[in-house]
Amino acid sequence: MADRKAMDEEIRQQFPLVFNHPEIAYLDNSATMQRPSYVLDAMRDFYEEENANPLRGLYDLSMRATEQYENARELVRGFINAKESAEIIFTRNATESLNLVGYSYARTFLKEGDEVLITIMEHHSNLLPWMQAAKEAGAVLRYVECDEYGHISGEAFREQITDRTKIVAMTEISNVLGVRNDVKKFAKIAHEAGAVFVCDGAQSVPHIPVDVQDLDVDFLAFSGHKMGGPMGIGVLYGKRKLLDEMPPFLYGGEMIEYVKRDSATYAELPHKFEAGTVNAAGAVGLGAAIRFYQKIGFGTILEREKYLSRCMMEKLSALPYVHILGSKDPENHHGIYTFTVDGVHPHDIAAILDEDGVDVRAGHHCAQPLMKFMHTLSTTRASVGFYNTEEEIDRLVKSLSTVREKMGIV
Repeated sequence: MADRKAMDEEIRQQFPLVFNHPEIAYLDNSATMQRPSYVLDAMRDFYEEENANPLRGLYDLSMRATEQYENARELVRGFINAKESAEIIFTRNATESLNLVGYSYARTFLKEGDEVLITIMEHHSNLLPWMQAAKEAGAVLRYVECDEYGHISGEAFREQITDRTKIVAMTEISNVLGVRNDVKKFAKIAHEAGAVFVCDGAQSVPHIPVDVQDLDVDFLAFSGHKMGGPMGIGVLYGKRKLLDEMPPFLYGGEMIEYVKRDSATYAELPHKFEAGTVNAAGAVGLGAAIRFYQKIGFGTILEREKYLSRCMMEKLSALPYVHILGSKDPENHHGIYTFTVDGVHPHDIAAILDEDGVDVRAGHHCAQPLMKFMHTLSTTRASVGFYNTEEEIDRLVKSLSTVREKMGIV
């Protein structure tokens, strides 16, 4: 116990907001993580020492900015084990990354009568782009459903995929249930059917090792802010062959090779998809977040988050009026717990918890089809990061134990 408390203190000291504000128990990590000083310092250093437009200037400052920007791309490449840095496209967030594929790939290759297959548990960001692309192409959007615990079987998946399926889009870890899909298995089945596989890694990349070559996904999207990086920087990984075949998503400066009055040729990857002034400081911050993860070590991160997830399951389950969605096994939650409280609306729960300094999320979590499938409209969600502590979970449970009484329920 003493060793765990010492580790808690050592890690938390590196996150200014949680360390400087012990009155806050921040348990909304699925929405965004807090930033370590290492990331904040890296971004400040960039703005103070190397701030210039990357890729455009021939003077020293601009070239140094370009080097920092491309170094960040290489750090991302190594972090997810892409074959080459040209397969790493910087975007604003996972949502923009998924929209990029929806516009540039789907609108180019989807045809009338084709099918797009997604799961019932997708975040709206991995649903709406495919809904729109299918409508425009005259294609069909199909869903594969999970069981009550959030699991999707190979049989259920195979039943929905057909020879008309051209795109499969799936989250690796659900932002509602915390369950992990067997992306490697499903990508293999999709490829055997001739479909490309798009993986939403927004909840997985920050919490588990992700190797795109091992998974053999065609595209992977994730956001920097969910892993301690800044807001406004995201990543799209794509296999080079597919990215080469896709038209640009945005048009303008820096994504061109040559422009005439009536035609243009476009820059090579990855710059074809990075029009305009790029978020260089954001990329530097994301690169710093990756270095910070490497410094802490995924072994430590996994051990801490698994421990906290077990604590969350045990302590929430002790409250008879609290009902957790999905599996009863903490190994299937990856630190994400979505629940209801008998007789109390989730917004009221979140408001009462906030009065006690506990920050959680309430609502449909941008996953309304899943909410309906689970026979509920709204839930409360608590989610941990590796800098959280058991004491913060105790604060959550203590506050939850007062909710019904404060709402006048005897």
